[in-house]
Amino acid sequence: MSLTLLPDLGDLLKFHPQYNAGTVVELLRHLGATQVLWATDLDPDHPLRDALPAARIGIQDGFTADWAWAETEYGQLQGFLSQYPQGRERLREAAGAEREFAALVTTPTNAAQMVSPDVLDAARSYHAATRTALDEGPGTRWRERRLSELAQKLTEQLARQPTGQLAGQSGVLLAPLDDLPGLLDLLPDAQLPDLTGFAPGETSRLRALADRAWQLREDDDLNALLAALDRETGDAVTPGAELSAAAAGIYLAVGDLAAARELLERAAHELTDDVPRSLAGLTLARLGQVRDALGDRELAVRTYRAVLALNHAPAIARATAEAGLKEAFVLNLEE
Repeated sequence: MSLTLLPDLGDLLKFHPQYNAGTVVELLRHLGATQVLWATDLDPDHPLRDALPAARIGIQDGFTADWAWAETEYGQLQGFLSQYPQGRERLREAAGAEREFAALVTTPTNAAQMVSPDVLDAARSYHAATRTALDEGPGTRWRERRLSELAQKLTEQLARQPTGQLAGQSGVLLAPLDDLPGLLDLLPDAQLPDLTGFAPGETSRLRALADRAWQLREDDDLNALLAALDRETGDAVTPGAELSAAAAGIYLAVGDLAAARELLERAAHELTDDVPRSLAGLTLARLGQVRDALGDRELAVRTYRAVLALNHAPAIARATAEAGLKEAFVLNLEE
């Protein structure tokens, strides 16, 4: 069975209205996938670690090794090269290639553009330029070795199945966007997703709305954003509790603590085992801050401790709770 390679943007999924975690869920449904092979970021707070289980799409791990040591070697190489004029020039060339590719992947995009020849060629050019400047190995974080080992692991896993298929799997591999060209070269039977008839739907739209509400900007029309959140009831990937928590963040930003507390307490009461796993931590951490700002220190401390007792609280929620236990949160609207 051939594998379909689905591009991942990691945390950048939160910044693309038409290619976010909800869009990936809809793409997997479009492809008929009930599970996905995970060959991307090991970050436990990856957006899809919430979205896929909430959508009842399974994740099979075991295809992403811990390459933190390669990142360490890369840092050491940078330190070495920065000591010499020629080395600094090589680092500038590599940094220029990285900036160019980063500009591409941070520009709002959609599924068709993500797998277009132009984007895949840009990924190839980025890695070729990095390899030319710093050489394969520590300079590329051992990229060729990493992709070869992944391709070998996938080939062996497929070969162990009598029918050439992964038992119970959809044949969809989630991998970083810039890894797709290399994997296509190494896996002759791999293919890009067939997007015929695909268009982002309600799951993608709701996810984009929530992502946008969590990222306030100075020029935002806050009333329009609040009205949009209030109109929605949510779905499995972006439940109503998250919409309430996101709206509370807007009220907190303008200093309306009473409204923020009401929405956060409503969201907290709506938390169940079915909601995305990071939502409880994010909601309770923000609720602790609001209770602190309102002068209810004892209840705020209990709320922070509840965050730290959670099994899957995201790192930002845990950091917020730990800071809140050390010192009461004070709302500063002058910044």
